[in-house]
Amino acid sequence: MLDIKYIRENPDKVKKGIEAKNEKNRIDEVLQLDEERREIIVQVEKLKAIKNSVSSQIPKMKKAGEDTTAVLAEMKEVSNQINGFDTKLRDIEDKLNDMLMLIPNLPHESVPVGKNAEENVVVREWLPEGFSLESDKKFLDHVELGKKLNILDFERGAKISGSGFPVYMAKGATLERALINFMLDFHLNEHSYTEVLPPFLVNRESMKGTGQLPKMAEDMYYIEKDDLYPIPTAEVPITNLHRKEILNENDLPKSYVGYSACFRREAGSYGKEAKGFLRVHQFNKVEMVKLVKPETSYDELENIVSDAEDILKALKIPYRIVLLCTGDLSFSASKCYDIETWSPAENKWLEASSCSNFEDFQARRASIKFRRESQKKPEFVHTLNGSGLATSRLMVSLLENYQTTKGTIEVPEVLRKYTGFSIID
Repeated sequence: MLDIKYIRENPDKVKKGIEAKNEKNRIDEVLQLDEERREIIVQVEKLKAIKNSVSSQIPKMKKAGEDTTAVLAEMKEVSNQINGFDTKLRDIEDKLNDMLMLIPNLPHESVPVGKNAEENVVVREWLPEGFSLESDKKFLDHVELGKKLNILDFERGAKISGSGFPVYMAKGATLERALINFMLDFHLNEHSYTEVLPPFLVNRESMKGTGQLPKMAEDMYYIEKDDLYPIPTAEVPITNLHRKEILNENDLPKSYVGYSACFRREAGSYGKEAKGFLRVHQFNKVEMVKLVKPETSYDELENIVSDAEDILKALKIPYRIVLLCTGDLSFSASKCYDIETWSPAENKWLEASSCSNFEDFQARRASIKFRRESQKKPEFVHTLNGSGLATSRLMVSLLENYQTTKGTIEVPEVLRKYTGFSIID
């Protein structure tokens, strides 16, 4: 959520940022409501000042034997006016808050301006030693490999739940579990994160806190009877660990990593490629979340990207880093890098991670603050998150890049102590 004071003082800058994100510009309506709200507050304060002044005189009038009937009637009318204004003020504030919840975060000045993903900027590319994107080798795609080796079953997943719900079988299930455990251990031991195993169902306030609600309600699964949401990412419960808390300066940064299953309806994705893991409704992900002081947040963004890169380097999977333009940024992000891994069968890069800085946008919604030792007034923290990584697209690249001419899969060396085997055949 944006600060209403900032919107009031920088309306043109805010409008420009919203339009750069291809979002609806509601700023004039917001400013009109804000003006009405402030006018009512002024009127209420004047009436309360009159009431307080007159009320202090009534005991003196009574003591002097003066008739207070007219004054009491007048004060009753003033009280009625105050109550009426208070009711109107609550309605305006509720409407203003609802509108503020629909205004996106503003892009950082370092984000390139662009309309869509076509205008994203490739920052760097990493290939394992001796690897080339150009190859005459015939590659089976991950769906063909999964069926041939009996490690993935998309058909039975569709029978059980519907399309987009994969089943991992035999060594495929073991490989998935190994990948998750490896990534968690790596972030714990090499990057000093604190592990969290969060709930997979969260309440409405948690979804509002990280920006999924109300903007993206159609993309979320919802359990109406319990008013709970299956999480789209562990970012939601982990960020909300400190909702409505004031942290000490020395508590920061908070660096968390956690595994979760993720659930997404993807209501707006119809018509997009949906083969195998390319678009699923349930997938696994290891998520990194940071709560930091504002002055360090953009350095921490680079650190999160680097932490995710270390995973791919250890797995020896080719990847590239892409800086998203304004038109491709998410609703809540100020700046975001995508990490894409190479699929030789698809002959294209696949998004396997997004690493974002939300500045104080989520913290303002979730009321997550910290207090500096030198100041009494608390400030909002900056929040960041990054996939470290999502296994579905990563599994596509792993299976396809590690297939042999015999049609088997070599297990990456760093995963073998987790799998107990080196070949899937």
